[in-house]
Amino acid sequence: MTEPIANPALGKEVFDLDRAHVFHSWSAQGQISPMPVAGGQGSYFWDFDGNKYLDFSCQLVFTNIGFQHPKVVQAIQDQAGLLSTIAPQHANEARSHAAKLISERAGAQHNKVFFTNAGADAVENAIRMARIHTNKHKVLSFYRSYHGNTTSAITATGDPRRWPNEYAYGHVHFFGPYLYRSAFWATDEAQECQRALEHLEQVIIFEGPATIAAILLESVVGTAGVLMPPAGYLEGIRALCDKYGIKWIADEVMSGFGRTGKWFAYQHSSVEPDLIVFAKGVTSGYIPLGGVIISDEIAATFNDRVFPGGLTYSGHPVATAAAVATIQVMSEEGMVEHAAKIGEEVIRPLIEELMAKHKVIGEVRGQGVFWAIELVTDRATHEPLAPYGGSSPAMGQLMAACKKAGMIPFMNFNRIHICPPLNVSEAELREGFAILDGALASIASHYTGN
Repeated sequence: MTEPIANPALGKEVFDLDRAHVFHSWSAQGQISPMPVAGGQGSYFWDFDGNKYLDFSCQLVFTNIGFQHPKVVQAIQDQAGLLSTIAPQHANEARSHAAKLISERAGAQHNKVFFTNAGADAVENAIRMARIHTNKHKVLSFYRSYHGNTTSAITATGDPRRWPNEYAYGHVHFFGPYLYRSAFWATDEAQECQRALEHLEQVIIFEGPATIAAILLESVVGTAGVLMPPAGYLEGIRALCDKYGIKWIADEVMSGFGRTGKWFAYQHSSVEPDLIVFAKGVTSGYIPLGGVIISDEIAATFNDRVFPGGLTYSGHPVATAAAVATIQVMSEEGMVEHAAKIGEEVIRPLIEELMAKHKVIGEVRGQGVFWAIELVTDRATHEPLAPYGGSSPAMGQLMAACKKAGMIPFMNFNRIHICPPLNVSEAELREGFAILDGALASIASHYTGN
């Protein structure tokens, strides 16, 4: 492990330049104080003061193989030396190889990949493909969801970031299964699943099946809560899509490439989507890359019909070389299998121990290295520790305590998400959970229930 070397003067320069010239996303610019990051390795990153942090967030849930994996770094360097860029109308070795490796990890009827720069433009193009293929225009998606910050992607999003950005047309939201905060008065997972599917079918009927091109779903809802679909739900989605001539777009941007202990999270079910959107973990975020894995049926639509979309950097050789290397090291080092195993054998027991110890935890849920801790002020009423769409002093105190002790989780509203790299060690997990244990103890006074 490379140890951080403190350089506070450089850190101050980086911070001052950032504040003078960088415009940050999702922020009121005068109210933020970004951490200047100097480096990272494996499951850790560090600042210019020499403070090291265990990364339980994988940044924005994308460093799936950790920081600075030497084989992926070398592949990027090698490709930059060989062919640093080329226009997308040409074939190149890295793109061809990446497309083959990616499609092989999806279903047998998914043999084409359209490359984009990231997840949002992948969602945009998947929607475009579905609309053209079906000659229908509406897209249905969860209220609790996030699909990206571009026009159709943000309108398909359910969370509050959608509200000031609703400029696309034809988007309809519905409630997905979420037993802990059920919209259907369900008492168990089976009932929640059944009623959620009945609700969706009613939405389809009232919106008009002849107008609906696609149902767009995160296979595991990510930012909005790590909401695991109950057994049978994705099979129900497939059945409804087949019944009404609708295409299923699986958004695997956050849940894909091993995050849940499968290459894609929908593979915990027995059914296949029509289009699969990916990004983030495909390169572990080392180089931006996204894409759409296309079913043979939809790909055939464009055999003799022009697909009206493209990007200057589609299938960029350095990005796709990073994807090839990332997939190879994940396979060679058994990272997907490791994520599944350590999720069940280490993370689940540790997270359940925390729940037994801290009343402020209302529910825990997850799989692989993708978990959420839902925090409440009262277990009986499920009153959240922060409001929907906002934060609270308690959540701010919790984040500060974690950071001070050397661990960075992913936080959203009233939840902590535990999202370490796929190759995280048991020792690192125990270190992080010990920090989280102390941080949760520090906010115990915010619990007001019995």
